[in-house]
Amino acid sequence: MRYFGLIGFPLSHSFSQRYFTDKFADEDIKNAEYNLFELKNIDDFHELLDSNPLLEGLNVTIPHKEGIIEYLDDLDFIARKVGAVNVIKITNSGLKVGYNSDYYGFRTSLERWMGSELTKVKGLVLGTGGASKAVRVVLDDCNIMYKTVSRDIQKGDLTYFDLSDNPDLIKEYRLVINTTPLGMYPRINEAPNIPYEDLDDDFYLYDLIYNPETTLFLEKGILAGAKTKSGLEMLELQAEKSWDIWNI
Repeated sequence: MRYFGLIGFPLSHSFSQRYFTDKFADEDIKNAEYNLFELKNIDDFHELLDSNPLLEGLNVTIPHKEGIIEYLDDLDFIARKVGAVNVIKITNSGLKVGYNSDYYGFRTSLERWMGSELTKVKGLVLGTGGASKAVRVVLDDCNIMYKTVSRDIQKGDLTYFDLSDNPDLIKEYRLVINTTPLGMYPRINEAPNIPYEDLDDDFYLYDLIYNPETTLFLEKGILAGAKTKSGLEMLELQAEKSWDIWNI
């Protein structure tokens, strides 16, 4: 039997176990199992591995995409470039190598969705955490100008107050990407505090959250006429990339 899983906290929102369980069934993969490992403190990572010595690979989600790095033996090029890890491959010799499949999932999904329009917009990246890092590297590699938005001006280029105080500011940035957990199940009545009333059909709203598939952030965008995209396709793309990594 081959063992894989997901670490993070909390994990009640995650579709990963269902996705891989369905994948194993659909593709008649009989010798694989995928489990959830809620890990509140990243310092418990080694204890998790000691308790599950047959693990071959892990996905990593909030809040450990950055903190996990110091517990790994090596990083691939993209993970090093991004500065965050969401896939770990454990080799036969026990080495723990970090990868970032969020980069692939987000870039592929974004390019499919926007096509040639992608080169015509500037972006706002809401949030500055581990998921935000992969998004920013993708935008850099696609030559898309962008600003980061945070509650703390020391962490982002802009604050949410900047957007609220200057109604014309958001008009410059027609691609708005939510990388925060605001609106994720079970806290579905939350949304980033941006001036939704200033959006229109020239805007593209992308939410990395996939549960629920239509978040309050996207609902507000739809009401304003904006084009919207959930993180479900990104989840599927990065999950398939994870499987490829574990089977190299």
